[in-house]
Amino acid sequence: MATPRFFNGNSHQNSSSSNPIREHLVTRPDDRKHGFANSVSVFLQRFMSGKKIDGGSRTEEEEKVYSWLYALAKSDKDLVFEYVRSTERGLSFTEAERRLKENGPNVPVEYHFPSWWHLLWTAFFHPFNIILIVLSALSYLASDNPNGCIMLVLVFISVSLRFYQEYGSSKAAMKLSELVRCPVKVQRCAGRVVQTELIVQVDQRDIVPGDIIIFEPGDLFPGDVRLLTSKHLVVSQSSLTGESGVTEKTADIKEDQSTPLLDLKNICFMGTSVVSGCGTGLIVSTGSKTYMSTMFSYIGKQKPPDYFEKGVRRISYVLIAVMLVVVTAIVLTCYFTSYDLSQSILFGISVACALTPQMLPLIVNTSLAKGALAMARDRCIVKSLTAIRDMGSMDILCIDKTGTLTMNRAIMVNHLDSWGLPKEKVLRFAFLNAYFKTEQKYPLDDAILAYVYTNGYRFQPSKWKKIDEIPFDFTRRRVSVILETELNPKEDSYQSLERFVVTKGALEEIINLCCFIDHIDQDAITTFSLEDQQRILNMGEELSYEGLRVIGVAVKRLQRWHHALAKSSLSAATSHAIAPMTHHLCAQGIAPLCQALGIPSEFASLLLHQYASFESLLVLQHAMAWHPWLTKPSPCIRHCSSLPPCHLHYDFVCLLQKTSEGSIDSDEAIESEMIFLGLITFFDPPKDSAKQALWRLAEKGVKAKVLTGDSLSLAVKVCQEVGIRTTHVITGPDLELLDQDLFHETVKGATVLARLTPTQKLRVVQSLQMVGNHVVGFLGDGINDSLALDAANVGISVDSGVSVAKDFADIILLEKDLNVLVAGVERGRLTFANTMKYIKMSVIANVGSVLSILIATLFLRYEPLTPRQLITQNFLYNFGQIVIPWDKVEEDYVKTPQSFSRKGLPMFILWNAPVCTLCDLVTLLFVYFYYRAYTANDARFFHSAWFTEGLLMQTLIIHLIRTEKIPFIQEVASWPVICSTVIVSAIGIAIPFTPIGKVMDFVRLPFSYYGFLVVLFIGYFSVGQVVKRIYILIYHKWL
Repeated sequence: MATPRFFNGNSHQNSSSSNPIREHLVTRPDDRKHGFANSVSVFLQRFMSGKKIDGGSRTEEEEKVYSWLYALAKSDKDLVFEYVRSTERGLSFTEAERRLKENGPNVPVEYHFPSWWHLLWTAFFHPFNIILIVLSALSYLASDNPNGCIMLVLVFISVSLRFYQEYGSSKAAMKLSELVRCPVKVQRCAGRVVQTELIVQVDQRDIVPGDIIIFEPGDLFPGDVRLLTSKHLVVSQSSLTGESGVTEKTADIKEDQSTPLLDLKNICFMGTSVVSGCGTGLIVSTGSKTYMSTMFSYIGKQKPPDYFEKGVRRISYVLIAVMLVVVTAIVLTCYFTSYDLSQSILFGISVACALTPQMLPLIVNTSLAKGALAMARDRCIVKSLTAIRDMGSMDILCIDKTGTLTMNRAIMVNHLDSWGLPKEKVLRFAFLNAYFKTEQKYPLDDAILAYVYTNGYRFQPSKWKKIDEIPFDFTRRRVSVILETELNPKEDSYQSLERFVVTKGALEEIINLCCFIDHIDQDAITTFSLEDQQRILNMGEELSYEGLRVIGVAVKRLQRWHHALAKSSLSAATSHAIAPMTHHLCAQGIAPLCQALGIPSEFASLLLHQYASFESLLVLQHAMAWHPWLTKPSPCIRHCSSLPPCHLHYDFVCLLQKTSEGSIDSDEAIESEMIFLGLITFFDPPKDSAKQALWRLAEKGVKAKVLTGDSLSLAVKVCQEVGIRTTHVITGPDLELLDQDLFHETVKGATVLARLTPTQKLRVVQSLQMVGNHVVGFLGDGINDSLALDAANVGISVDSGVSVAKDFADIILLEKDLNVLVAGVERGRLTFANTMKYIKMSVIANVGSVLSILIATLFLRYEPLTPRQLITQNFLYNFGQIVIPWDKVEEDYVKTPQSFSRKGLPMFILWNAPVCTLCDLVTLLFVYFYYRAYTANDARFFHSAWFTEGLLMQTLIIHLIRTEKIPFIQEVASWPVICSTVIVSAIGIAIPFTPIGKVMDFVRLPFSYYGFLVVLFIGYFSVGQVVKRIYILIYHKWL
């Protein structure tokens, strides 16, 4: 790669945002150099494939980020400073402030909770609200103030209800949102003449390219970082990849283009965290230029269409068109009959009001708010009310495995020897390691201890003593403890002690430490052959494929030794022999003795500090046989020839090794030539409620697909445990190789998709929506889930998820329990059903009634109802329908996903509206011929009869529409609906007999008319039921 021209000494005058070096790097000059060859290669690939490669396509912004990071990963550290225009001392405070102003806050995506006025406008801007406001204004212009006031009240109630619910949910979500601002240790330089390096705390949002950060375990990387120094650095990238594992990083390496981006060892990414180790790094990208920001570039760009809202708007447009035609015809008819223009216009406005489903916004918002309150009792926060309705239509739920299907904790499964047989010895030493381990306790240790205690094993740890510990780190991937225990004491003066090194860790690492293998059944130890190693590795792979986590256990026996119980128990001769040495140590110290023995002077001071006692001489006596440089035995040591032989102390061995060999690591010496014992297996068990919840979702027609960043074997094992089919599975890398058609086909059939990147999750969701025509829900809680959460029809997160995931979610679960989603699906379908009841019922009744009014006006040559009577009828009818959200729904209806059909409603109207019109026309003919209401003088009687029949029919129609079964016989509505029907019907029948009836110009009707109404409605329900059955036979659906 060509070296770019270095900038001059005034290195902070130009921001990295306008960095020509960066522009040079991201254009990939090597590609320009070999442009023809690359073009030919790409052409041949596309020609041979014949189809567009879709699974791994990247946007232009992604390509820029990739090129920039790869250029830094392939460069030396000194050159990296030049690229970002920084120095090894860091940025000055002035330059950092300037870059912050130029680049803006360090956030990958800005999310603002909607303001109150935005929520109010969204609640207000509804097609039927606009229609009602227009009609209200026309009513006021026509001096029909009561009608105008009623419609404004309906709009006010509907808008207030929706605004109150969504504003309250937004405030609750804001309280749950995490404060992403956190302090970062940054190295800055200060001083005009003599610059001094300072370590300061800087807020994450104020980090700029060129800053040098200092990190330690638990820290989050505030931007994309090129490592400068590192020590045993292990990073978790689960927030980006979804994988539960960790990644080792190091600064002392130069990568190449063949390494996958997230596998670059010297690059750390914004949003990832430090698990262990420490180091320093150079911020190379912040804000919208980070790798994380490429994920958010898709946010909001391909949000799925809301077919329900589109359908409602289409209904409104159709009704407006019908309204213009019918109302115009009625106004003209009335005018040419009465020649009263103002009265004709007023009647036309009344008809327009009757044609409008005035309660639709209120019914919809009441149903959604009722569902939101019910879900709140199940510990859910519904940020978007429409998400409840979408849950009723949802037929695919995409979920992440970790923490959703599983308990997110380890449980020990078995303890196997090298041949796969359960052996207690393997468990005993694994238990001792976990019991005496004190540094960095991990869940696996707790799982081993819990297994031992709950299964009644008695390993008596009190008989063991911990001598030392070699702690776990992610480079060695193992932990060792040195233990001491008493073996078969036979003498009073001495105890026989034995020391062991017990090691457990990653299976491959444990196998590399072992030279021997324990045949536990035969009580024999043999050489660890290559065949043994391969057999154990194969067994480990099989267990891993079953979804189990496997670790190895090994042990090493140190030499047996005898230790005097107490100085007072020595014989007189031995005490006499030791006395001169003790006197010598007390008088002159141990340094002269060590000098006489040829021990290095630095070792002498350590020996004086730790072993200034007579026991040191016994140690040295044995050490002479171990180390050739001890060639000058002292006469004092010869006096100890009568003492019992003693084993060299473990810590003294380490001390001698470090002193004599310097470069040799004592940990490696201890953890060598070990004996392989066996394996311990663990499993992250599925939640008890997960299998039941998935079964209940499947019963309701919701298919579950697992989209995870974890390994395929682990995902398959969990899915098998909870009942998800695993016959069709695939991984993210395999998806990248598929062309567009095969990609969609594979996504459609796969139930488990593992090792997915965030953009792959997004493409899977979009494929299910656009190609499969599914309503997709997505449950996720990580940064890597944000794209899919935003694109899904229903985005679901949890309160423990990252703030970005909760920002883009429609529903936030306060508990990670799928049963809450089952209840949400049921409430969504209940809400959808009740909403569709009102839409279909009101449109049918209104269209049928308006057509009847048009025919009656043409037939009678006068208005069948006065404007005031029509408005009163409409108001009573709407008042009776306000209880629909409290109606119950048939069990069969909630068993399948429900969606709005754009063609279904017009056909429903064509089949059922004529039944209402027929009923009205029968009433018209009966009154006209039976009661001889021929002339305008009989208008009061006709108005009274038409008013009563129309109100009763519109009130009773809900019982015919709400169920597929025979109303009042096979299916009965809820008690609120029954009460509403009785009350409104009673008012309609009683009005002509009250003073209010006189004010409205009604007359009393004969009882024979009410007998006719009974016969009429029996016939209406009979004909309506026949039409219903024929419609269901043809279209296989009712609501």
